[in-house]
Amino acid sequence: MKTSEFIAMLRSGPTKKLVFADGSGNEVPGGYHLTELKAVRFDTVDCGGQTNRWNETVAQLWVPSGEDGEHMTAAKFLRIYDKVSNLVEIDEDAEFRVEYGDEEIFPSIYHVASSAVAGDSLRVALSAPKMTCKARDRRECCQSEQQACCA
Repeated sequence: MKTSEFIAMLRSGPTKKLVFADGSGNEVPGGYHLTELKAVRFDTVDCGGQTNRWNETVAQLWVPSGEDGEHMTAAKFLRIYDKVSNLVEIDEDAEFRVEYGDEEIFPSIYHVASSAVAGDSLRVALSAPKMTCKARDRRECCQSEQQACCA
């Protein structure tokens, strides 16, 4: 999901509770904090020797020990986002991702798989990242067991 799509979703339901959950239904507990909004730029070189460049927006969530509060409202998230976006250039076309981890949810930077309104909540389904080989995906190498990447 693009950053602009995520923010538009929040603006459509500012009074709704913002609930994040992984693919197994494990929810980020209420009382979480939005500790950072990151405008991340990646400049990479894959094993086929091609440069790659993309941006992401990453929301880092954290639940303090012993915290058992309410889920943040969309309006509160938006106030933080609006403040940050005045200080840091955020690419509205960048993928929006969520960084989180606890005893139930493996620490990672998750993709937003889907979102839906459920009563008084905006439910955001998170999906784990998957590894891939960009050169193989472009069919430039790794076509057979004899042909090796990173040659």
